[in-house]
Amino acid sequence: MRTLNVRGTKGDLSVRLDLRALLVCLLLAAAALAAAVVLVGTGDYPISFGEVVRTLLGGGEPGQEFVVRELRLPRVLVGLLVGAALGLAGAVFQAISRNPLGSPDVLGISHGSAVGALVVIVVFKGGSEAVATGSVIGGIATGAAIYLLAWRRGVAGYRLVLVGIGAAAILTGVINYLLTRADLVDAARATLWITGSLGGRDWTHVWPLVAVCAVLVPVVLGCGRPLRMMEMGDDTAYALGIPVERVRLVALLAAVLLTAAATAAAGPVAFVALTAPQLARRLTRAPGPNLAPAALMGATLLIVADWGAQRAFGADQVPVGVVTGVLGGVYLLWLLAVERRAGRI
Repeated sequence: MRTLNVRGTKGDLSVRLDLRALLVCLLLAAAALAAAVVLVGTGDYPISFGEVVRTLLGGGEPGQEFVVRELRLPRVLVGLLVGAALGLAGAVFQAISRNPLGSPDVLGISHGSAVGALVVIVVFKGGSEAVATGSVIGGIATGAAIYLLAWRRGVAGYRLVLVGIGAAAILTGVINYLLTRADLVDAARATLWITGSLGGRDWTHVWPLVAVCAVLVPVVLGCGRPLRMMEMGDDTAYALGIPVERVRLVALLAAVLLTAAATAAAGPVAFVALTAPQLARRLTRAPGPNLAPAALMGATLLIVADWGAQRAFGADQVPVGVVTGVLGGVYLLWLLAVERRAGRI
C-alpha cells in the first residue's frame, strides 16, 4: 500500500495519505458528477451533456434553464446528498458493529423512519413537511431504543446487530398494519413513499439536506481515526487513548440523524447503506471504515440507479428504491456466499 506522509515545516502537522484511497475518492467524485450531468439531461425533453454543462454555467437557452435548474437539478442534488448520507451512515454502522451486514436497512433505523412517516400519512393525514418530520422522529426514536436495548456495560457489535434485526422485524409488522388501516389514496401514497423515490423533489427538499450534511458529515469524518482504532477491539482502543463509548455514541447519533434525514427526503431507499461501504473498501483495499469513499460510492450508486430506472422504464415509472432493492438483494446473496466460503457464517 503506497502512502504519502506530509509534514509541516516545523513538525507541528503530520498527515498520512493513502494514495490508492485518494485516487479512488477522486475517481468516484468524477463518476458521481458525470452521472449527475447525464441524469440532468435524461427525460422526456433530452438535453445533451454539453448543453447541460453550458446551462449550469449560465449559458443555456431559457427553456433549458427552466428544465435544468427548476425541474431536474433539485432531484439530482437530492439523489447525491441522500446517497452520500446513506453511504456514510452505513460505513459507521459497519465499523461499530464490525459486521458487513450492519447497516440502517438491516438494523431497523430505516424501518423506524418509515413507521414515523406512515403514522403521519395514515393517522394524521399530514402533508409532505409533516411526513418528513415524522420520518426523522421515527428514525431517531428507533436508533435510541436500539442503542439502549443493546447497552450492557457498553454496546457490543454482535448485540447491536441482533437487537437491530429484531427491531426491524417488529417495525415491519407495524408498517404492514398501518398499510392495512389506510384508505386507498393514503395506501398508494404510503406505498410509493416506503419504496423510495426521487420523483417530484424540488429545492425545498435540497436545503434541509444540505444543512444536515454540512453539520453531520464533518462530525462523522472527525470520528474516522477513532473508529479505525476501535476495529482492533475496545481494549486496544482504550489503551491507545480513544474514548470508546463517547466516540461510539457520537458516531451512532450522527449516523442515525443522517439516515433519518435521507429517509425523510427520499423514503427508505434500500441497500445503498449496505453495499456502498463494502464496495468502497474493496476498491481502496485500505483498513478502517473508509468514510469518504463510502459516501462518494453511495452518491454514485444512487444516481446511476436512478438514471438506469429512467432509461429502462421512463421518468418516474419505477422508483429508484426498486432498482437499488433488486441490485442490493443480488449483492447481499453474493456477500453471504463469500462470508460462508470464508467460514465466517
